[in-house]
Amino acid sequence: MKIQTINIRNTSRKKLERFARLDRATGDYMASAFLIAQFGKNYFMRYKSNNNVVYSCKYHVVWCPKYRRKVLVQGVDLRLKEIICSMCDEFHVELIELEIMPDHVHLLVDVDPQFGIHKLIKNIKGRSSRILRQEFKFLTTKLPTLWTNSYFVSTVGGAPLKIVKQYIESQKTSQRQK
Repeated sequence: MKIQTINIRNTSRKKLERFARLDRATGDYMASAFLIAQFGKNYFMRYKSNNNVVYSCKYHVVWCPKYRRKVLVQGVDLRLKEIICSMCDEFHVELIELEIMPDHVHLLVDVDPQFGIHKLIKNIKGRSSRILRQEFKFLTTKLPTLWTNSYFVSTVGGAPLKIVKQYIESQKTSQRQK
């Protein structure tokens, strides 16, 4: 998977490539000091590409346990983090932010549009439910299934990524204040 650094201003690729160099080992286009001095680091955005698509598809996803019960406690939250991290690595998904609350999960990911966010969430919820219910027996007695069938998903395009990351990080502190 190649990651390209591209100027988000209306600079053509040819013009950009004059000032950027391709790192053959990683496949990254690295902006030269000249470009960074002229435009600043904030004008560059990282895009990913597979064989035929260049993309930046970041999603904010939230889902809850069945009946919104507060069961993601007593080590379940830590094990769930491990499972989600390993699955994101397995499916080549960039995990940007992850926060687990007692009654819901916040996830910020960058997913290949040909793989699809729906397939990622389906796999995460299915596998994590099976593993967690095997390892933590109290989950089988309290709930018929671990997760609800539904989830919230929103593309992160309108709001700057930094603000969405701050919102997800602030969920843990705002929950403690209640």
